[in-house]
Amino acid sequence: MKLHKLFGYLFLFCVTTLLAQAETQSELNTFFIEHDSLLMVSTKNNDVKTYKKLLDEVFKKYKKLTPKYKKAFLSFNTYKRDYLYNLVCMYSLKNDKKNALKYLKKAIHEGFIDYEHLKNDTDLDNIRNYAEFKILVNPLKTYYLSILKKGKKYNFEDKRELPKFIYQRMDNQNLVKLRKEYNLDSIAGNGNEISKILNLMHWVHNIIKHNGSSENPEIQNAKNIISVCKREDRGVNCRMLAIVLNECYLAMGIKSKYITCMPREEVFEDCHVINMVYSKDLKKWLWIDPTFEAYVMDENGNMLSIQEVRERLVLNKPLILNSDANWNNKIPQTKEHYLDTYMAKNLYRIQAPVISEFDFETATDGKTKTYIELLPTDYFKQKPNVIKSLNEKKEIISLNYITNNPTLFWAEPTE
Repeated sequence: MKLHKLFGYLFLFCVTTLLAQAETQSELNTFFIEHDSLLMVSTKNNDVKTYKKLLDEVFKKYKKLTPKYKKAFLSFNTYKRDYLYNLVCMYSLKNDKKNALKYLKKAIHEGFIDYEHLKNDTDLDNIRNYAEFKILVNPLKTYYLSILKKGKKYNFEDKRELPKFIYQRMDNQNLVKLRKEYNLDSIAGNGNEISKILNLMHWVHNIIKHNGSSENPEIQNAKNIISVCKREDRGVNCRMLAIVLNECYLAMGIKSKYITCMPREEVFEDCHVINMVYSKDLKKWLWIDPTFEAYVMDENGNMLSIQEVRERLVLNKPLILNSDANWNNKIPQTKEHYLDTYMAKNLYRIQAPVISEFDFETATDGKTKTYIELLPTDYFKQKPNVIKSLNEKKEIISLNYITNNPTLFWAEPTE
């Protein structure tokens, strides 16, 4: 079952700057927040009758909003599909096959396409073996792969001007302190380059728990993230984990950057951030994921880059996930889930910071963060060539350059 407690609060956030129509902004916010809480209660009590009544009221209220309000509330469709899915679970638990399958069809139509969740959610055990269930759910297994395959084409002739990727030198004062304070030389060990790369990944994975719903620390560098996690006994999201590992690699003189892997949707609720790490010995980038302690190989055991993994997914070529890949040292990962489903969803478009350096993500006055995003040619939004994000003072806080040229995006690092 998918339980949310954010529906009303997201609405409150999205419409803060808008004026209400027949009702005041405050009245609308109160309505959605109250209904959100009541829906949660009825879900936990498996009270289908009350849940349906409340949900109908929410949908009717949303339907009456002006287009401007609806546009502001971009997350409504996400919550609509999840609330419909809750109905599936509730009816299944009541062993009401007819209504459970009816709302499963509706939830899938609204975008609930998480095959792994549908396969493993015990709330659905009462309907799982029906033919109708399998007809609805089985096609979702390859849904994300099919989307990724549609985005296989790039334009190697795209000559749009891009800034040059820069990697901070290991003699930077902050990186020197990081290396000494955490004794990274000892952690990396005395083995070859690949063993050092993997030892650092294992270390970060083991000292920092992953928690995708946690708030990011205000200061987003390796030293502070590690300190906050230890002091507050908590985890951080995949982006923070990748930042920590990235700065550890830089401190050891290993070229690295963190990569945001995103789905096709312009507005999404989930993406994943991993590291691409350059091996001088292999003369190539490597896929390194501290969240899942994962790397990827071909059928001959050769370690692969993000670019190679994406290409092999599109072409149905063999991929092997390291056998000890896991989440928080609790849940083992399989190639079928991690690559064919989760990462197939998140490899449609890919973004990297232009400068790989200590404390890049921490927001400070006057700071502009610059990124480059690699898009396939079939993505529906190819312009503008540079997307600017502004703060309340209308000052630029980030620049996102667009390219269709993978050769430029995956360029080998220069000294």
